[in-house]
Amino acid sequence: MSDTTKKAGWRLTVAGVALGVSIFTVLWFAAAALGSKFGLWGWQFGLGTMILGWGPGLTFFALGLAVIAIIIALIKAPRFQPTLLALAALLIALMVFFRIAGFGAQAGSLPPIHDVQTDWSEPIALSESLIAQRRSDGALNEVQDDPTITDGADGRWPGMGGRRVAEVQEEAERERTVDGETVEPAYDRPIEPVYFDQSPGEIASYALQIAESRGWDIFSRPETGQDIERTMLEATETSTWFGFKDDVAIRIRAVEGATRVDMRSISRVGLSDLGMNARRVSTFMDELEARADGRRQP
Repeated sequence: MSDTTKKAGWRLTVAGVALGVSIFTVLWFAAAALGSKFGLWGWQFGLGTMILGWGPGLTFFALGLAVIAIIIALIKAPRFQPTLLALAALLIALMVFFRIAGFGAQAGSLPPIHDVQTDWSEPIALSESLIAQRRSDGALNEVQDDPTITDGADGRWPGMGGRRVAEVQEEAERERTVDGETVEPAYDRPIEPVYFDQSPGEIASYALQIAESRGWDIFSRPETGQDIERTMLEATETSTWFGFKDDVAIRIRAVEGATRVDMRSISRVGLSDLGMNARRVSTFMDELEARADGRRQP
């Protein structure tokens, strides 16, 4: 042990402990997510208890310990080693803190819905086999033609309980005025269908290629023949961390001389999807539109 390390003594130890706690905090969040994904515990425990319940307290403890370690490190020389470790601890703890804060802000700014589609006036019906698969996998969210937000949402999103999902989605897509103030749309763009000049079978082949390139598990493959007038693609996407499964249904059909593509994305669990289903539909439709030279009007 060098003389500098000896002189730093307990101050270096405090800084090392602070760094260890900050690293442990990162590992804690990773373990919460991966443990849920691999079935070591339920997602309610991993997300609800480990992250949302215990996570903030652990993060504030790591932050406080890092600040104390910095103050102690600056009391007297040698300062370099303990200060360096304490700053590293603070940076890691701040990274976790801002991630949690961003997560909370995002959750509050997005509507409490987990079912999004391009046309609620003519909703896409999932196949009975996919609905049965959802049930067997323990899906908590039902698939309905005209769902409403559960009354339990009022605790966090006042006034949302009992409202139609279709109406809330429409509000999230467009700028609106509330009590004289302009409210920016929660989603980047409207969730709307795309039209093509090619046949439904041709467009189905493009849609299938995109779904496979994204690593989705294809549940039902669409028909891709030239004479196909209407077909459906169903798939499931599994999230990287928690292993959440969202089901996707893409309806492709001939309508008034064009091929119209509608899409629905619905989570199996959770009240709010944090905008994931809307992003999935938007990015998929954008890619399909670009690949097959589509348009947003018939």
